[in-house]
Amino acid sequence: MPEPTSSPGTASTAERIVAAAMGLLAEGGSERLSTRAVCDAAGVQPPTIYRLFGSMNGLLDAVAREGFLIHQRGYRGLEQSDDPVDILRKGWDQHVAFGLANPYLYSIMYGRADPATPSFAAVAANEGLRYSIRRLAEAGLLRVDEEFAAFSVTAAGVGTTFTLLTVPEENRSLDESARMREMLIRSIVSDRPEAPDAGVVGTAAALNVLLDTSSELHPAERGLMHHWLDRLARSQDADRNGPPA
Repeated sequence: MPEPTSSPGTASTAERIVAAAMGLLAEGGSERLSTRAVCDAAGVQPPTIYRLFGSMNGLLDAVAREGFLIHQRGYRGLEQSDDPVDILRKGWDQHVAFGLANPYLYSIMYGRADPATPSFAAVAANEGLRYSIRRLAEAGLLRVDEEFAAFSVTAAGVGTTFTLLTVPEENRSLDESARMREMLIRSIVSDRPEAPDAGVVGTAAALNVLLDTSSELHPAERGLMHHWLDRLARSQDADRNGPPA
């Protein structure tokens, strides 16, 4: 039986397949995602999936990509805020809310970790998070270096979402998410730029961000300064013990 073709203005075959997979996923989880079920829902023949996506894993990657694009639409407007802590806080809440509203899609997006080939969703989500972290660093509000701040937010946010998904919906409370969020913020964010506990760590993180805007240093000098500032920003005890030797 010939496959239906897409006419101008209609979804492409690949888009129809992804939409069909996402619909089946929403209805009954990954157990519904057999090749036959997806093909029947999309109105295509089984070889089409392998021709367009390489494998079912390739299709799942495309589903994760589409899920991330949907997820990102919920973040629109956050970057307009003048308060970087507010951006981080609202970003956390939207991330958790998305996961709870789309449990099977979220599991495809964040539960298929492959260190050798990071998914588009994971890479793009990390870029969005780094924007929030960079805003904190520019304001001199980080207690820790940017790398560890991004790692902490990702680990805590994804872990909290998956943990809440194990709780029956009728027993689920977002209070736990809010408590986890605020505990995380207290651990990586200073109350104000001039706070004593920001000290060397917060100042070094802020200077590391601003260094590339300076034209006074040669590239080699700038690289060395980045190295020094990064060491200081990574030193949790720098305020007490001074810069690393």
